[in-house]
Amino acid sequence: MRRRGCCCLIAVTMAILLFIIFICGSIGSHVRVESRSQSEVRVSGRALYKLDISWPKNPEYFSGQVFGVAVNHLAGLVYVAQRGDNVPKVLVFSTDGDFLQAWNTSSLEMPHGIFLANASADPTVWITDVGNGSYGHTVKQYSPSGKLLQVLGSPGRAGSSLSPLQFDQPAEIFVHTSGEIYIVDGDGGLNNRLIKLSRDLQVLWMHGEKGQGLAQFYIPHSVAVDSYQRVWVADRGNKRIQVFNSVTGDWLGSWGSCFKEDAPYSVRCILSINSNLMFRQNCIFYKSRNHDFV
Repeated sequence: MRRRGCCCLIAVTMAILLFIIFICGSIGSHVRVESRSQSEVRVSGRALYKLDISWPKNPEYFSGQVFGVAVNHLAGLVYVAQRGDNVPKVLVFSTDGDFLQAWNTSSLEMPHGIFLANASADPTVWITDVGNGSYGHTVKQYSPSGKLLQVLGSPGRAGSSLSPLQFDQPAEIFVHTSGEIYIVDGDGGLNNRLIKLSRDLQVLWMHGEKGQGLAQFYIPHSVAVDSYQRVWVADRGNKRIQVFNSVTGDWLGSWGSCFKEDAPYSVRCILSINSNLMFRQNCIFYKSRNHDFV
C-alpha cells in the first residue's frame, strides 16, 4: 500500500513538472498578442501599444477614408494614405503629430497599400492603386515629397494573369532592404498572385493560380518578409496565412484555424526583445473588422 502511494506521488510530481516545462517552453517560443481594450494591446501580459488620443494634433486633416500608413522612423515622418473625391491622397505628419504637407497628386485614384522603402539612404514611398480609372491597376513609386518616380503596370488596364506586370487591383507591396520587391496582386479582380521582382524589375518567381490549394490564392491581401527568408501572405478569401521561402518561392506552410468568422486582412513582422536581451521576430496578423490581433 505504501509502495502504491509512493508511486502515485512520483507520477503526480512528474506530471506537474512536465506541465511546467510545457508552459515555459510555450512562453519562450511564442508571443501572445491580445486586445484587452480599444486603447491598449498587450503581449504576454505587458503593454506593447497604447492609444495616443492626442495624435495627430490636427485630426481635421483626415478628410477622406484613411486606408494605410507608412512610417520613416529615421526621419520622423508618417505617411497616411486616404481615399475619397477631391481630397489629398497622402497626408504627411511628424511622429509628434504635427501636420507637414499633403500630396495633391492627380496620379493616385484609390490607394490600397503603402510602403516606405530604403529609409536609411534614399527613402521612397510605394503605393498600390486599385482604382478603375485611367491611373488604376498600378503600383507607383514616389519621392518623400510626392513626386511620381515610376509606375509599374499598365495604367487603366486590368490584367488577366497573362502578363506578370499587368495588375488587376494590386493590394500591397513589400520592398526588401536588398531592393527586391514582393507584390500581392488581386484585391477582388481576375489576378490572384504573389510576385517577386528583382531590383531591375525582372520576375524572379511567381505563384499565380486562383484556388484553395497549396500556393493558390483567393484575394491575396497583404505581404511581409521576415529576416529568416520567409514571405508571409494574408490569403484573405481563403481565410488563412500562407508562408513561402523568399529565395526559391517554395511553399512552406499555411494555417487558418485562428480565422473563424473573419479573414486576415494584414500581416506585419515586428522585432522584439525578450528578457534575455535576445532579438526575436514575430508576425502579427490583423483582422480589421473584428479588431483582433493574432
